Order: sequence, then structure tokens, then C-alpha cells
Amino acid sequence: MVFIGGLKTLLPHAVRSLIRTNKLSISNTSGMAEGFKQANVVILHKSLADDFEKFCQANDGPLPLLYRSKPGEWKCPSLSSDADIRTDCLQYKKYENGACTGTLTSLKEFSEQLKDMVTFYLGCSFTFEKTLQEVGIPVRNVEQKCNVSMYKTAVPCWDTEHFHCDLVATMRPIPKDKLEAVVRTTYLMKKAHGAPIHIGNPGFLGIQDLSNPDYGDAVQAQPGDVPVFWACGVTGAEAVSNCKSPLAFTHAPGCMFITDLKLEDAAAGDGKDVPEVYRICQNPLHYSTTSAAAVRKIRCLEDMVGVDPGDRGVTHLLTQDELLKACLSISHAQSVLITTGFPTHFKYEPPEENDGPPGAIAMAAMLNALGKNVAIVTDQRALNLNEKIIKEAVEQGILETPVPIISYHSDSVDSALLFLCEDGNPEKPRFNHLIAIERTGMAADGNYYNARKINIKHLVDPIDELFLAAQNIPGITSTGIGDGGNELGMGKVKEAVKKYIKNGDVIACNVDADFTVVAGVSNWGGYAVACALYILNTCEIHDRYLRKAVGFPRSSAKMKWSSALPSVAKEERLLNILQRLEVRSGKTASLEMEVDGLPFYDIHSAMLEKLLEETLK
Repeated sequence: MVFIGGLKTLLPHAVRSLIRTNKLSISNTSGMAEGFKQANVVILHKSLADDFEKFCQANDGPLPLLYRSKPGEWKCPSLSSDADIRTDCLQYKKYENGACTGTLTSLKEFSEQLKDMVTFYLGCSFTFEKTLQEVGIPVRNVEQKCNVSMYKTAVPCWDTEHFHCDLVATMRPIPKDKLEAVVRTTYLMKKAHGAPIHIGNPGFLGIQDLSNPDYGDAVQAQPGDVPVFWACGVTGAEAVSNCKSPLAFTHAPGCMFITDLKLEDAAAGDGKDVPEVYRICQNPLHYSTTSAAAVRKIRCLEDMVGVDPGDRGVTHLLTQDELLKACLSISHAQSVLITTGFPTHFKYEPPEENDGPPGAIAMAAMLNALGKNVAIVTDQRALNLNEKIIKEAVEQGILETPVPIISYHSDSVDSALLFLCEDGNPEKPRFNHLIAIERTGMAADGNYYNARKINIKHLVDPIDELFLAAQNIPGITSTGIGDGGNELGMGKVKEAVKKYIKNGDVIACNVDADFTVVAGVSNWGGYAVACALYILNTCEIHDRYLRKAVGFPRSSAKMKWSSALPSVAKEERLLNILQRLEVRSGKTASLEMEVDGLPFYDIHSAMLEKLLEETLK
């Protein structure tokens, strides 16, 4: 028998020779023939080959195609000069009518059947393990001399006529301070599954127990490690099983075919879309990725809307990347609840101001275009008003479809939990993300104040309770958008509000959101969110991460998304609607206000135009 440690430095043909002659007593090929590509193997009847190739093309994250053989071709000349697929994998799985009926060390006894079968060689993540080690990233399964952990997920692959299955993913525990390095190292290795498809809590993939993998071994994480998941070629075996063909073969999980192809340089490429990694939730732990180019554009939007037209001290509340992280979190949400409404004109009917609804509608339009469920929660007394606003916004083409308007009633200590979750079950949230934009926020004394320190609590329903409850419900994150510090969600920056904003010691909102988007005018913050969501979803790196590397890029939806962006024309129509409904201007959004000698409306239009220019360039 060969000493296992020596297998790392052997050339592929030498390792294949040892496998072919059954001279190895090992369970997987992780770490073998370092620096050379390894491959998953699927062998099926030639009548299914074209459809399986379509399945691979539709799901190239888990199934990156390296080579498709001709019927009866046991060699793979583009991958190896002397290979024989009947003998050169450590172990094979045999499938009959969808059931796995055996584990084999050779397929020679099936040579006659193989004459009518086609072999698919698919990229494998074992390929990049040596590269990870070379850049200082520990590979725990190699350290522990065991197979990588593989899990069935609840993520459906893109179906073809004969093939369908859920994604299978590998997991490697990676130190928290190495997460961006591991993404940047692997994302160019597209033929070895590329960048991770998920970083963080396995529940997002439908995986319940990391200690019980479906394939491979349970790999032990070290303190500070984060679970990182890659698409896995064992997905092909699941597809073969579901196909229920009379006879098929695959490699046994972890027992790869070792090719003669050297690993491409992980640092190759033009660097235009270098990925960056951001934590978007602590409980449950969730990271997201996007490109450096997208980050730069969103930071530019954040800087644009962070100007202070009223010189009220708003710039002191700004924290870089709050817009970016908020929108990354929103981008992952399936259902979003928006709230707005600041009854600052307490002597009038309606008392609302027109800062807030336009930004809320801009976000709702983009969220709807992205295929998310959206609802707006507001005060009971303002239901009719908001329903009229939405109805007219649809009629005038500002919104494509109506957005449900709902109210919140606080009847018991469990009211918020029952509102946010099905049957009050924290494991079944109705909404994944809450957004407050120019929404009255509760101060430390339990009252609600406008900028002039006037208590308007009698006009406000306690929607803050939803944000407070969400802090203790895993899977719900929140964003507060404001321009004065007294808005819901601004509790995250309340100390700065008390220090720099007039009357801040009294009016500062005491309720936190996970992310705080600060803008010179709250509507601008809403417009920036809509634009940033467009930037993220048109980013290839983020799009792939959202799709978990299955299905096709969503570039065909780009036109629909661009038509949902806010615009000066849409805002003009919406402001006219608000004016007809007697919704008045707020102090910071007054159409009569001047900034640097220019009417505020001109500043407002110019801001929108700048946001759109940056978004679309």
C-alpha cells in the first residue's frame, strides 16, 4: 500500500494507476495530486445525454461541464492521455430505475452496456483546496484527513425534460477573517464550482443539522469558523436518481476522477468584478456578496443623499455602508413590510407630510419588479388616505400593481409577534425585512415628537412595536430611513441625534433598526434604496449568489427593473396626487424652501437625476 501523504505530490497518471490496480485504501481523493483538477462523473444512456447536457448548462454552478464523451468512449483525451473511466475512480455508485443498488470499484463488467452510454466529467471543489491552503486559508476536511461534508438542500435546480432535483452543497468551515479571501480565491474557478453560494446559517439552504451530512464526513469547525457552502457535483447523482433510468453510474461522493489539467491561476482575470463580503444578519448568521464595482456605486448614492440641504446636522448621523448592507439584506428578503407616515401637521386634516410616501412607493415599485411580496402598514386613521394614494399611483403608472395597505392594532403583549409571524410562531415570519421611511419614532419617554418638540402621540399607532419585536425574531431584519433623528429606526444613532440635532435630547427616536439610512430628505433615502437594489440585482456576482448558482442569470429582467426605478416624471405625478389629497409639505421637503438660492423643488429633481445617472451608468 502507498503512504497516503505521498499521494499529494504524485502526478495524476500515477494516482490513477494506483486506483486502477486497487493499491489504495483510502475513502476519498481530497488532497490527492495537488494542483490538478478533479472531476465528478455521471454515466447514462446516450438517449438522455442531450437533455443532461442542457441540465448542466442550466445549472452550471453545481454541474460545470469539463468534457462529454461519445457513446462508448472510455477515454477523455482533453482531460487525460491514458485514462479509463471504467477503472479510474476509487468507487462508483450504480443506479437502477432511480435506486442506488451498489458500490463498485470497477465498471469493467458493464463494458457491453457502456458502449451505449455517455460519460459526463464535471468540475469539483477538491480542485481548489490546495490553492486555498497556499493563500493561508485552512481546509478543515484536509486537516482532519476526512471527506468533505455534503448536504441535500431545499434549493431547486432548473428542470429539464428528464432531469430535476434539489441542489447538493459542500460545506467547509472557514475562519471569519478569511471569508472575503475564500470568495475572491474561488470565484474565478468557475469549472470548480466557483464562489460560494451561501455563507452563514445552514437553515437558509434548508439544512437542519451540520453534524449529519447526507454524503461525506462531518467536518469539525474550529472556534471562529463560519459555515461556507459551495455548489456540489453530487447534484448530478440526485438528478440521475430522480430520472429513474434503467441503468446509470456516478462516482461515489468524494471519489473523484483526477485529470491531467493543471489548476488555472486563481488570481487570473481582469479584476473588474472583484467580490466583497458583508455580514447582513447576526441571528441567524448571514453574509452576502457583491462586486467591488457595485459597492462603489452604492457608496456614491449614499454620499449623494447624505447632503444636508437644511443645515440641520444630518451629516453627523451618517455611517458608511448602511445603505449597502440594508439593500443587501432587502435583496435576500422574500417579503418586505414598509411603513411611513409622519403627522407633523397636527392641526390639519390629513396631518401627514409629503416626505415619506414617495420614497415608500419608489421602494415598493422596485421590490415588486424584483418579484418580492410587499405591503405597507400605516395608522388606522390614515388607511383610506394611503389606499387612495396607491390607487392613483397605479392609475398613473407610478406603480405597476397595487400594494396592500394594512394597519396594526396593539391589543396584547403578543400583538406584534402575531402580526409578524404565522400563528405567532417565530420560525414562520410573514416578513423578512421591515422598512420605516419618514415614520414617527418613539422617543425615550414613550412619546412621539415632531422636529419642533411637539408631542403628536395621539396621531400615531404603535408600529414601533413591530420593530422592537423583530429584534427578537430570527430571520427578520429592519431598516430605518430618516432625515432628522426622530424617525423610526433612528435609535441606532440616537447619541449623535442628541448631540447634533436641534431638540435632539427630546425628539431622538429610541427604537433601533438593524440598518440606518440617513439622508438630507427621507424621500431621497427611499430613492437611493430603490436604485441600490437595481445595482445589486444587475450585478453578476450578487445575482449568482442569490440564485445559489442554479438557473440562468436574470439579465432578461433588467428592462423591467429599470422601468421600476424612480424618476422625476413619476415624482411629479405623485406629488400632484398628494397635493390633491391635501397632503402638505414637510419642513425639509417644502416646495417653497430655497437652498443656495435655488427653489427646493429644483434641488429635489436634480438629486433624482443624479441618482439615476449613477445607477444606470
